[in-house]
Amino acid sequence: MWARLCAAFGCVLMVSSGGVLVTGQALIARYTGSVDAGGSLIGDPASGAVRGDSEIRGPLNILLAGIDPRDDSQAPRSDSIIVAHVPATMDQVYLFSIPRDLYVQIPAFARTGFGGGTAKINSAMSFGSEVGDGTHDVEQGFQLLARTVTAFTGIRNFDAGAIINFGGFKRIVEAMGGVTMTIDQNVRSEHLQPNGKARPKSAACVNGGCDHPYVGPQKVYEKGTYHLQAWEALDYVRQRYGLPNGDYDRQRHQQQFIKAMAEQAMSRDVVTDPAKLLAVLDAAGDSLTFDGGGSSVIDWALALRGINTSDMTLVKLPGGGLFSNGAYLGEQLDPSTSRFFQAVAEDRVAAFLLDNPAYVARES
Repeated sequence: MWARLCAAFGCVLMVSSGGVLVTGQALIARYTGSVDAGGSLIGDPASGAVRGDSEIRGPLNILLAGIDPRDDSQAPRSDSIIVAHVPATMDQVYLFSIPRDLYVQIPAFARTGFGGGTAKINSAMSFGSEVGDGTHDVEQGFQLLARTVTAFTGIRNFDAGAIINFGGFKRIVEAMGGVTMTIDQNVRSEHLQPNGKARPKSAACVNGGCDHPYVGPQKVYEKGTYHLQAWEALDYVRQRYGLPNGDYDRQRHQQQFIKAMAEQAMSRDVVTDPAKLLAVLDAAGDSLTFDGGGSSVIDWALALRGINTSDMTLVKLPGGGLFSNGAYLGEQLDPSTSRFFQAVAEDRVAAFLLDNPAYVARES
């Protein structure tokens, strides 16, 4: 989506300015350069996945990590982990989420002196981010997250990676004028009141120690299709408490949000409006870090130009809580998911989903 918006902006600018090619190219370079991680997320491109300077061929696997805004004095945690698989035909994309609380073996990481161990997967970025002076580098942390996902799933390499700041998502949706989403179940906000203001904490929980410290009226999202304001969309996809399937429902809502946001961003209302398109690019440039495995953002846009938002298939991975002597350790995935990960590695996802339709997430 980001790459296509950059290309669209260049086209709109050149048309509206009478063909000022140099200016258009300079602005495209400005926005694509602002998100380029320069190989710091995944390192060398996957063997055989990228051939030549700009030739990107499937099958491709892209790792996305969503984080909350933090300064470099705080260890980052990946509150959302999504893998996008593009088959060799380059005409489809499959999105599946890794539960943030998945209890896994996190590999050793020499750069921080982390010796490895079992923990929730969202802490992998934290263990890999320390730079030794009390500060943290999210791009370095992403490297350990990628290794952890690889070790767990068997997906040997990622061809691209991206870090998305949730605060930036809010600014993107604001720039688009909101986003239209289908809400598939009634959801109560843990954090916000109906007017969007934060719910207060009870006096007994001000200093922490409470699982659900907030009190007072709650914002409620009811089933149906709505045009959500930015704060509503971000609040909705953050909710997991009180949902029948907890974080698994939230994962589905986040996937739905990504698809809805991409669809709206690529709509005529945005791509043909230079001012709105510029505002979206400005917002996204502050929230996205991308590593294309040696290929530029525009190269990726050209390689994936045949995929539309309607070609996104949302995949749900079955799982549940993992307990030891009654204590909750985190989440574990159903053993059948090993067959799904093997299908991803062997580029047989379409056939797997045909044989296992329960893995296809509903979109509304």
